[in-house]
Amino acid sequence: MCDARAALSGRRGFLRAATAAAGASALAPVWGQVQVGQPSALRSLVPAAQLESAASQQYAQLLAQARAKGALAPDGHPQLRRLRTIAQRLVPHALPWNERARQWRWEVNLIGSKQINAFCMPGGKIAFFTGILDQLQLNDDEAAMVMGHEMAHALREHARSRIAKTQATGLGLSLGAQLLGLGDLGRLAADLGTQLLSLKFSREDETEADLVGLELAARGAYDPRASVALWQKMAQVAGGNGLEFLSTHPSGPSRIRDLEANIPKVEELYEQARRAG
Repeated sequence: MCDARAALSGRRGFLRAATAAAGASALAPVWGQVQVGQPSALRSLVPAAQLESAASQQYAQLLAQARAKGALAPDGHPQLRRLRTIAQRLVPHALPWNERARQWRWEVNLIGSKQINAFCMPGGKIAFFTGILDQLQLNDDEAAMVMGHEMAHALREHARSRIAKTQATGLGLSLGAQLLGLGDLGRLAADLGTQLLSLKFSREDETEADLVGLELAARGAYDPRASVALWQKMAQVAGGNGLEFLSTHPSGPSRIRDLEANIPKVEELYEQARRAG
């Protein structure tokens, strides 16, 4: 494992590259080839900044635990370098999906574990487990589909909406009760940081993440057809052990059909990005 200074240097290098590329994305063509609905208005009941801060703290704790076990990949790890390269190509295309992403300090890390799992927390904190790369033998295009999907959950603020809907129901709150409820929900958002990794999204959330992730990856010059190959692999291992990813990201034929129907919408974006690269 690398020392703390080397690790910090590697993360800063990734952040500088992603930020510079994000500035270039201002000249990107008209956005939104895939069609998704409006984000839930209920999410405003949970302060985004507080949830992102809670997520950052939980992410740091997770990395510290992995480092203590010798399971945190060093910056020179080839799989981690591969993931950070993918992120550098996807992050510049995130901003049009969420203006808050301008403030996010994107980070990508790799944790040694047999779990087939990956996530992106609110605020752009991404982690992959080696199990999802090794056991599914993901190529770059398929890994980009996983990353785009996870980034989309964060950009569409699905965790924020889920928490808001759950707590608003439990506390009898509504949008009209913001003056009474915002303070409590702000503290609640910080308290729920530890639950972000196990949060289950709705089918609608999953569909949105699939489609937004598909477009992010295509704009990053990753083959959109890999999305179908990815979920076919997921379906093949769905009955195995350790498939944590499918506990929060259920697979199924309908998911693959939805992706197949949307691939033609982003194929030209992929071709343009590939030619430009």
